Amino acid sequence: MSDFRPTGIWGAVLLPISADGEIDFSALADLVDVLCQSGVAGIYTNGTAAEFFNQTEAEFDKITELVLDRTSKAGVHVQIGVSNSNPRVARERLCRMVGRGVAAVQVTLPDWWPPSPTEQLRFLAGMAEVADGLPMVLYNPPTAKARIDVQGIMRLRAATPTLVGVKVAGGDEDWFAQRRAMLGDMSVFVAGHTVAFGRPLGADGAYSNVACLSPRGAVTHWEQIETDPTAALDLERRFRQFLQSTMIPLARDHGLSDAALDKAMAAAGAWGAISPQLMWPYSSATPEMIAQIRKSALDHVPELIGVNG
Repeated sequence: MSDFRPTGIWGAVLLPISADGEIDFSALADLVDVLCQSGVAGIYTNGTAAEFFNQTEAEFDKITELVLDRTSKAGVHVQIGVSNSNPRVARERLCRMVGRGVAAVQVTLPDWWPPSPTEQLRFLAGMAEVADGLPMVLYNPPTAKARIDVQGIMRLRAATPTLVGVKVAGGDEDWFAQRRAMLGDMSVFVAGHTVAFGRPLGADGAYSNVACLSPRGAVTHWEQIETDPTAALDLERRFRQFLQSTMIPLARDHGLSDAALDKAMAAAGAWGAISPQLMWPYSSATPEMIAQIRKSALDHVPELIGVNG
């Protein structure tokens, strides 16, 4: 069994979508190269921002092959998201990752019908059974139908030794006190816009929404938490103001999903060949919205805009 324990800032592999609605794999290769050069601890595929919920199996395999090739050449850690609302498909995807040199796989709990605690244990046991010791990270986003608290995470970890990490929203000081008491050396990842608050309390990193706007800027912010925690908290406060003043109203007024918001931030950050376009049938940010996002980011967090990568 691997002793891999993920930490730090991980960048999301976003999908460039062409005018015909298909994935532009040439642009995707360039995007992965930029991420690999940005200083992130690693990159991950098939999270919400990468539209895992809207990929065919052929697209999943092609994305995975491309990312494994580019990260192997760059010597960068990669986690492959194998999540699917169908747990049998997720397990088949995991089987295909064994022996491929990935650092870990990310999984979500089955999500069409919320799994009971017993079903959660059964699902992770079945995934671990075919993983051949490959580390797993549980992604439990706010949109999940089965939300897991710290005690629930502890229960899943105790039954699944290869569950090395969890990606959750995080919480207040009481939440982190439970994290320290119950989760030990398990890697706990929180939202990118909460790491300056969370890192001193037990957050181990982020699969970062800040990195959608600027991968290199998110890494610099993570390092700043140790070198200048007051400045890091101030940057985090201003980033949250940016979210509240601009991103949340766009979601509310135009029905944009979390994936649309993440891709819109990446387009506004202009660090790679990424447009705000999502795959059919989901709505995307318009050019006017991208301009609005960029102006707001320049007003609130100018040190994140224009940072290469």
